[in-house]
Amino acid sequence: MKRSFLVILVMCIGLPALAQDLAYTLEENIGYYNGLTDSQTDYQKERCKLDVYYPKDTTDLPVVVWFHGGGLEGGEKHIPDGLKEQGVMVVTVNYRLHPKVQHPIYIEDAAAAVAWTFKNIEKYHGNKNKIFVTGHSAGGYLASMVGLDTGYLSKYDIDANKIAGLIPFSGHSITHFTIRKEMGIAGTQAIVDEFAPLFHIRKDAPPMLLISGNRELEMLGRYEETAYFYRMMKVIGHPDVELMELDGYGHNMVYPAIPLLLNFVKEKSKV
Repeated sequence: MKRSFLVILVMCIGLPALAQDLAYTLEENIGYYNGLTDSQTDYQKERCKLDVYYPKDTTDLPVVVWFHGGGLEGGEKHIPDGLKEQGVMVVTVNYRLHPKVQHPIYIEDAAAAVAWTFKNIEKYHGNKNKIFVTGHSAGGYLASMVGLDTGYLSKYDIDANKIAGLIPFSGHSITHFTIRKEMGIAGTQAIVDEFAPLFHIRKDAPPMLLISGNRELEMLGRYEETAYFYRMMKVIGHPDVELMELDGYGHNMVYPAIPLLLNFVKEKSKV
């Protein structure tokens, strides 16, 4: 289903009450390659870290893995406004950046962080069967790639289909423009290759909620490529994919999209 939301509606639906009065703690700068690989570069040790935000006194909570945006060239791990104290655990991730590295390192880092979450989240009383992968812009692109191209997670003996849901916020469905730049291709020239979520569409992928800003306000045709991704997923028979367009918002649409993410998590966590 494709939906378009007016600003006033998005702001008024509120956050789902998944849990109340939980005392949260934040464990910071955990090296997610530790235990996954025998050797790391200095930059890998510096950059490949994550934080876990969780309540100590409850169990079986859904987990949201959040990848920051920044065009694969910048950005820092953080918990988005509206995602704290909402009855979910949050794993927020840093990954290596261009120009110090090039593709597919960004995707490999994202997969390692998701693999770490599957292997370790029960220590924090999270439910590894309720891991949702999301992020904004470049982070949304990484979420899609990790969940759709099964090869990145299979390296760690993780089945990408065990992800409970993928929720890219305004993420590329074609090959990311920074990766195209590394190939010598202009940002206005669209390509779909193995580094494009569109290349990996499949009907057995995890449930997906695709969220975009308004088509007239988004950057570089981001809504239209997301809509095409949505249509092709429907064409191949994916049973659980939805597209939402946030009227009144452009590319910076994280805050109004958070309630939609939480509603999706709440609904899929019932299964």
